[in-house]
Amino acid sequence: MNQALEMGLRILLIGVGATMVQDLWSELLKRVFGVMPLNWAMVGRWVGHFPRGRFMHENIAKAEAVPGERPLGWLTHYAIGIAFAALLLGLTGLDWARQPTPLPAVMVGIATILAPFLVMQPAFGMGIAASRTPAPAIARLRSLLTHTVFGIGLYLAALLTARLLP
Repeated sequence: MNQALEMGLRILLIGVGATMVQDLWSELLKRVFGVMPLNWAMVGRWVGHFPRGRFMHENIAKAEAVPGERPLGWLTHYAIGIAFAALLLGLTGLDWARQPTPLPAVMVGIATILAPFLVMQPAFGMGIAASRTPAPAIARLRSLLTHTVFGIGLYLAALLTARLLP
């Protein structure tokens, strides 16, 4: 297999796998602690407003609904996970993907917290790093834990992919 195809396949598998680990974490928090996960329909609503030139909202929940927003949100969620896997492999290369170690994956996972803090939360009307939410510290901690779990997922998915594509 040529290197470009191998890189693309690894990025896809690692990104999808890590995002699935993050989703399993969210489901665990919901079932055990009653912590509600992000409503992916709101992500779809946000993205669905892009063609209309609307990127920022006072309150995304009060924004006009977009047809198919829930599937669009889920698709966006997984596309972002794949993009973050591409970032990881862009920084570490195929050698890391063939023999993954935890530190680069977890560090990239933690660094991805910048996306919700600086892009998504402000665009949803929640302020930078959830500063306009009722409990910003709790929202930040939840984001940090979720993105750390995503980083662990990057590593676990890379391990599995290394076994599947030796």
